[in-house]
Amino acid sequence: MKLKSQLNPRELRRQNGEFSGSGGVSAGNRQCGFIPAFCNTRSGRCVRSRFADGTPAPVHTLDGLPGNWIRKRDADGHVTATIATIIAGFLRDGRFYTREEAAAAS
Repeated sequence: MKLKSQLNPRELRRQNGEFSGSGGVSAGNRQCGFIPAFCNTRSGRCVRSRFADGTPAPVHTLDGLPGNWIRKRDADGHVTATIATIIAGFLRDGRFYTREEAAAAS
């Protein structure tokens, strides 16, 4: 998997724009069973996107990531940067898909 930019809210918006209208965004692949998720490419651990309170999120949101994946938070506790090895993608049937893979598969 290729690392692009460090994840932060701005980078997530950029990625959403890049994949707009395709299966690389939640709205474009939900009907195919994809769930927004993140993967730590160093450890291989993948987690579903969650809100800060732990409930599943229908889109990519950084506030529910495991604490050791977070590099920086703002004064209100919102994630402003992850560690460099985190990428956004999707889970389906227990497998992680990058945005590119989800776009091709949906």
